[in-house]
Order: sequence, then structure tokens, then C-alpha cells
Amino acid sequence: MSFVAGTTETLRVDREVSPYGYFLSNGESDVLMHYTELVGSKPKIGDQVEVFLFFDSEDRLAATMKKPLLQLGELARLQVADVHPRLGCFLEMGLGRQLLLPLSELPESIEYRPLPGDEVFVVMKHDKIGRLVAKIAFEEELSELVFPAPDSWNNQWVEGWVTKTLQLGSFVMIDGGVVGFGVYGLIPSAERIRPLRLGERVSARITFIREDGRANLSMAQRKEVGRIEDADRILAFMKERPGGGMPYSDQTDADIIKQKFGISKGAFKRAVGKLMRERLVTQKGSWTYLADQSPAVQVENADAHSSEAEGADGQ
Repeated sequence: MSFVAGTTETLRVDREVSPYGYFLSNGESDVLMHYTELVGSKPKIGDQVEVFLFFDSEDRLAATMKKPLLQLGELARLQVADVHPRLGCFLEMGLGRQLLLPLSELPESIEYRPLPGDEVFVVMKHDKIGRLVAKIAFEEELSELVFPAPDSWNNQWVEGWVTKTLQLGSFVMIDGGVVGFGVYGLIPSAERIRPLRLGERVSARITFIREDGRANLSMAQRKEVGRIEDADRILAFMKERPGGGMPYSDQTDADIIKQKFGISKGAFKRAVGKLMRERLVTQKGSWTYLADQSPAVQVENADAHSSEAEGADGQ
């Protein structure tokens, strides 16, 4: 019976070979367990030991008494230990060594790829030549473990891990806590305040619970709350600017608003509208000014910063 990397076997201690370790046997084949892979007291010849089979740094099959965080075919959330630009990500698997998540498994866009400390849901597989690798766990694997979002979660802030991230949006495994494994959710691109990495920890608000129990999410506050926070942030931004003016208004492109303030153009208009109703700001052309600036100062500032406005329009 041949050994299979990524599985756990109970094997007999056949012999000790110093200075390397112990050879373990299943009756037909044997495998080396290095001294560094021992847990607890040293075994005796003839003892039965439970070990995990893996490939060592020289791609030789080896055994360890240490317990991995997952085995062949199993799903787990593993932390990114390191990132290699040509190979992919190396994940902590509980053995003092890492499991490779190949570059082919990562998003094409670099800004969506994991960084050290992020945690990704993966399944342990064999590559084409039999080595152990991680494969991203997608909807078909995760959907068997999730539970429907309770109605009481609607409009609540939750946390979770990004399981897949695309231009159209980011899929999130929402923490299940004591209830279970988790809830599957989606943050549409319009509801993201920034690009989200695969494996990133994210906080979002449940905006809608679908019939299938999945949740739509948003990283923004409810409009009435967000409007106040956005207005305060915009007002503070303007107060820090020379002359109290900024080259952004209702006429500014949505992409520029998103890049500058991290909010949608609709949210920007609501926030500025609030400030205008409170007579804290005014607009003149493509510029917005603090209301305590005189018209003459506004014109002077507009002329002085016309090049800045052109730069903003060209972003």
C-alpha cells in the first residue's frame, strides 16, 4: 500500500537511524520521520504512531507527529505567511512550514491579491506532480457549510472574510459565531469604499437578506447616518484648504469623487446638499466654498486655483 501525501496514517516504528530519525512502516513501504517532527516522548521500536504525511523541503515524502490545520480534500481558513510575486502565497498550515497557494489561484489584479496576515478559505489538493498545494474554496465548497442569514441580522453591522473579489463586487463569508460556520454575502462594487483583497477582514452592513438566505452588504452607513459623517468630513477638508475652496462640486465626475473622498457621487451630493441647506458652503461653477468666504475672495480663489480645478477634472 503506497503512501498518500496530505493524509494521516497510523504506522509502526520500524527502526531508528541516527542522526536522522525513525523509519515508519505500513508493512509494505516505509517513510522517514525526522527527530524534529516528534511530539512528546521518543517512540520505541514496534510502537504504533499516528502521523501526517507531507513533502519536506527537498520534495521527499516524510512524516510528522504534528497536527496540520487541514488534510487532503479538507477546507480550512489559513493565514497568509508570505507572498512571492512569481509563485503565489505561502499559507500557515500548523506544521511550522507553509502550504503554497499558487499564483494561478490568485486574482489577476494585484490590488485584489492577499497580503501577509490576510486569511483565505482553501482546500488542500495535489498538483499535477503530486505535491501538496492549496486551492481557493469557492461557492460550491462553501455553500455546503453556510446557514441562511436570520431576519434579525438585517441592517446590522457584521464582520467576515473576503472569499472572492472581482470588479463587480466582493463575496464575503460572514462570521457565524455560535450559530454556525457563517453566512454567504456580497458587497457590490458600488457599495465598496475601496478595493478589497482576497482574504481581507472586512466590516459591512447587511442591507438586504435574499430568499436563499444570502445577504447583500454595504461598507457605507445608512444614508441618514452616512450623510452626517460625509458632510463633517467634507467640511473639515475644506477648512484645511487655503481660502476654504475645493475644485469639487455636483459637476465633478463620480470617479474623481470616489478617488478623493471614498464615497459615491450620490453620497457626495447628499452631504454637500446638507451643508448648503445649513448655509455652511456655497457653490460657484465647478467649485465649492465655505460660506463665510466673500464673493470677491471666492472669485480670487477660483482664478488662483483654476489650474487645480483643471487637474482635478483630468484625474
